[in-house]
Amino acid sequence: MSVRVLLVDDHPVVRSGLRAVLEATGRVEVVGEAASGEQALALVPRLTPDVVLMDLNLGEGMDGVSATTRILTGGAGEQAPAVLILTTYDHDTDIVRAVEAGASGYLLKDASPETIADAVAAAARGETVLASGLAQRLVSRMRAPAEPALTPREFEVLRLVAQGAGNRAIAKELFVSEATVKTHLVHAYDKLGVDNRTGAVTAARERGLL
Repeated sequence: MSVRVLLVDDHPVVRSGLRAVLEATGRVEVVGEAASGEQALALVPRLTPDVVLMDLNLGEGMDGVSATTRILTGGAGEQAPAVLILTTYDHDTDIVRAVEAGASGYLLKDASPETIADAVAAAARGETVLASGLAQRLVSRMRAPAEPALTPREFEVLRLVAQGAGNRAIAKELFVSEATVKTHLVHAYDKLGVDNRTGAVTAARERGLL
C-alpha cells in the first residue's frame, strides 16, 4: 500500500522532480503539493496525507518549522500526519528546531529517491529518521551546555540592527541612550561568539533567532 504524501516546497521545479522520483519507486502516492506553510495547513485536513514532506525555507510567510508546529498541534486538523523535513540546510540549529517542533525526521535533498522513500515509509510507521551523520551531531548538540540566551532587549537591538538601523536610530526607537545600545550589542556579541554587527546578525539567523 502506497504512503500518501503532501509535498511542501516553494519551488515548483523541486516539487515536480520530487513527485516524479518518489512515484517512480511505486511506494509513494503524492496526493498534493503546497508552495507555502499556509497552503500546507489548508491542504492537510482536506487531503489527509500520511506524511508531509516539508522544506524549511518557504520564502515569505510561515517557515517549515512553524508550519510543522502548526500541523502537529492541531492547526491543520485533528488527524495530524507525520512531518518529514527535506531541505538543503544542515545547520545544527535547524535540525534541533525541527526535531523540537515534532518532525519525524530530517533529510537532505541530495538523498537518493530510495532513501527518501524509505524515510517516508518509516515516518508513516511512526519512526524517526535522520540523514546519515546527523544523528550523532544532534545528540552532541543537545548534550552540549546550553548557550546563553539573548535578553528581550538584546533581541530587540539585534532585530533593529538586522533591519539596517544604526545605534542612534536604535536608541531613539527604544528610548534609551546610544551607550546602552552599545552595551546590549556587546553582550549579544559575547553570547553569539562574534565581534561585529554583521557577524551577530548572521549568527542569529543561523540559529533561527531572526
